[in-house]
Amino acid sequence: MVARDRLLAVFVAVIWGCNFLGIHYMLGQFPPVFAGALRYLLVAIPTILFIPRPKVRLRWLIGYGLGFGTGQYALLFIAMNIGVGTGLASLVVQASAPFTVLLGTFFLRERLSPRQLSGIVLAVGGLALITWHQAEHAALLPVVLVLLAALSWAIGNICARKAEPDNAVRFMLWMSVVPPIPMLVLSLLLEGPGAQWRSLTTLGTSTGLIGLGGLVYVVLLGTLAGSGIWTVLMRRNPAGVVAPFSLLVPVAGMTMSFLLLNERPQLTEILAGLVIVAGVLLGSLPRRQRSTGAASDEELAVSSS
Repeated sequence: MVARDRLLAVFVAVIWGCNFLGIHYMLGQFPPVFAGALRYLLVAIPTILFIPRPKVRLRWLIGYGLGFGTGQYALLFIAMNIGVGTGLASLVVQASAPFTVLLGTFFLRERLSPRQLSGIVLAVGGLALITWHQAEHAALLPVVLVLLAALSWAIGNICARKAEPDNAVRFMLWMSVVPPIPMLVLSLLLEGPGAQWRSLTTLGTSTGLIGLGGLVYVVLLGTLAGSGIWTVLMRRNPAGVVAPFSLLVPVAGMTMSFLLLNERPQLTEILAGLVIVAGVLLGSLPRRQRSTGAASDEELAVSSS
């Protein structure tokens, strides 16, 4: 992997880490589920108009959209709205990696190596430590919602692997067509049309402009630019070389939330975070022999963060 590509991989990890800041500012203006619907709606409209639909089975495209899009971001946004820290959310959602491995063993009949099992045990141990710590401080529900968001992401990954698209970028864009309608319906039921309307009619305020800026960042940089660059890196380099750079996402997220939001993680959270990152890294290290299909699967699992 040349130095330019390494710098680009670090750049994408920073973009995705800052994505959680963008979400934080979005939630200051928009109701959480409505914010998720807007995020995908802004991607879905130009996709339908200008991007050919990928040649995949419709059920796997819908499954990916519901898992990675609707389930993950509805739960993640609600969790961040009711109290989980921005940096902590960027860390706990990495549980999608061991969840994906476990689901793959059951639904895809993928073999679980001793190294992967060790990585899962480490990651789950770190997550259990964070869950226990949050329960001690009466903040368990938001963390549980983030864990469910990570599980939903993993379900989306399984659907993506089953789809086997010939173009990962086109598949990712068309996935964005699925979430807007179910998220808008959920928003109407949970948040009400009044909250939706107020968030739109107050965009001219200072809070509204900041929230709009967060939305633009999440759509243009976090979704389109970040995923686009990552996919190019995956095509130019072995997936096992590129994938570990995604572990820098929670590092960037927690650092930026500390610098800009004054979020100060406690020692227990830092130690648990190191254990989780170590576990995910151990489980994602490439085997000595990798098939083309395995590389393609890993591309889909990490290219849509």
